Amino acid sequence: MTTNTKGKSPFYPGQPVPVELFVGRTSQIDRIMRRGVAQVAAGKPVSMYVQGEYGIGKSSIAGLVQFMAEREGLHPIYAPLGGAETLEDVGARILEATVQSGGMDASRTERVRNWLAKSIGEQTLFGVTIHADALRRDAPSIAAGLLPFLGEVQKRLAETGIKGVLLILDEINGITSNAKFSHWIKGLVDTNALARPPVPLLLMLCGVEDRRREMIAHHQPVDRIFDVVEIEPLTMDEMKVFFARAFGSVGMRIEPDALDRLAHYSAGFPKIMHLLGDSVYWLDQDGVIDLKEAMIGVIMAAEEVGKKYVDQQVYKALRSADYHSILRKIAKLGPDQMSFTKAQVAGGLSETEKRKFNNFLQKMKSLRVLRSGEVQGEYVFNMRMVRLYIWLQSTTAKE
Repeated sequence: MTTNTKGKSPFYPGQPVPVELFVGRTSQIDRIMRRGVAQVAAGKPVSMYVQGEYGIGKSSIAGLVQFMAEREGLHPIYAPLGGAETLEDVGARILEATVQSGGMDASRTERVRNWLAKSIGEQTLFGVTIHADALRRDAPSIAAGLLPFLGEVQKRLAETGIKGVLLILDEINGITSNAKFSHWIKGLVDTNALARPPVPLLLMLCGVEDRRREMIAHHQPVDRIFDVVEIEPLTMDEMKVFFARAFGSVGMRIEPDALDRLAHYSAGFPKIMHLLGDSVYWLDQDGVIDLKEAMIGVIMAAEEVGKKYVDQQVYKALRSADYHSILRKIAKLGPDQMSFTKAQVAGGLSETEKRKFNNFLQKMKSLRVLRSGEVQGEYVFNMRMVRLYIWLQSTTAKE
């Protein structure tokens, strides 16, 4: 294989995984389908919180669930809330997402668009053009009357086989800081539970544990409304299946030692798997991935992660020269050492650095670079790629 004959890369850095490349998560998907989708299809509303770290694949799971749920009779509406700060923003995102919903059945998409185009836009050659002023006008009423709105969606699609609605609220980091959002979610769930009949709704939020805790802090009863589905890192076997399947889909083969190395540095995070796979895909010249290419790809991916995440968020936040010095000393413990103890590092610090060490650790936890380990005084890096990049930086930085 030469670079001139390369087609479409089978890897999707920064994007949800296509359904055909999805691996693992069997128990979590089964839980969502049995306790969520099947119950809603039978008429019972359910609320779920898909919980996991950044880059763990929550949005990919949401994509797969949409595909599977639609086959079981639910109409999926996927509403990313990135940048939303108010309930009116949430209403606008849900309204826009509803216009774009429909998925597998073009007739459902057409029905929804014809209905909504009358009030917020107009049908064009490329779908519905949404009028901004109409969107601003209707967004508050959607937020305030979401249940009747979703109920109307279900009723209009009932004759096409739709039994309920799947509403996915993703990218919730910003909106959870607004206390009104917690009260709104709790009110939505409670109102539907008391309705006769209730709207057959599977409400699914996707986020990290901290965002759910933040919602609970704003309104404690939120604690009991969600069935929490925890997303763990993929296993070594699952990662190997993914890489073999992805490379195989474009006629490429990966040697066992290269496969081991890519899986090792991915650490179970789909986001990192796609970064690594994409780097190696573009490096390869003969259609066979060997260990050398895998290691070069790892370093390239680490540099990319570093430039996008570590340089922009971590190094800029650590303005103190002492903080940078502490980070370099931790990094030099080795690229594969994902955890360390305070005692391990403290012996190599200057007196000034020792006084700042605790503050440094708390800062790194707030930046989500580190987390507390299982034993007292232990700290663990959250992402192997970040760990590797920091090590690479430490080997070139001047003390």
